[in-house]
Amino acid sequence: MKEKILLIGGGGHCKSCIDVLEQEDKYQIAGIVDVPEKLRHTVLGYRIIGTDEDLPDLRKDFKNYLITFGQIKSAEKRRILFKDVKRLGGILPVIVSPSAYVSRHAKVEEGTIIMHYAFVNAGARIGKNCIINSKAVIEHDAVIGDNCHISTGAVVNGGVNIGNGTFFGSNSVSKEYLTIGNNSVVGCGVTVIRDIPASSIKKS
Repeated sequence: MKEKILLIGGGGHCKSCIDVLEQEDKYQIAGIVDVPEKLRHTVLGYRIIGTDEDLPDLRKDFKNYLITFGQIKSAEKRRILFKDVKRLGGILPVIVSPSAYVSRHAKVEEGTIIMHYAFVNAGARIGKNCIINSKAVIEHDAVIGDNCHISTGAVVNGGVNIGNGTFFGSNSVSKEYLTIGNNSVVGCGVTVIRDIPASSIKKS
């Protein structure tokens, strides 16, 4: 019998996560936590059964969680939710789409989701509570910090170090062996050819 998992966040990113979970087929989705006004609504047939404030009570019935709240400008909401679940003793498993490739020589930490057709090469390290989105490429020896979102079709080349809380936009590409500082935002379609300081926004 499959273990149940509770999803936190019921927006567009949640739909993508549901599809990955259904394809992986390791967990039974028990329901979704979202804002009060969405209670009893459904997302792809799964019911919203509570709010963030209900997590302590829901923890009595559920041990597995996935944060399905998206991340673009800031990782703060995902970071807070991750800490809340950990404080309550919840488990945040690694979720990997069966259509993704993750080298057995790579390391992926708790709460991270590897989405459809993503590629994680040998020696790569991906931190906690990350989104490695559809068709993203994490090349050899790249390091992705905690609470990062590597967006659709992005290419993080070999040896790149991306700091905690960073968003790396769709179809963006980094030159190898660069450092991108914590809490930065790299926009859509950007080519990164030099280091980026912490808390920077790079649009071109």
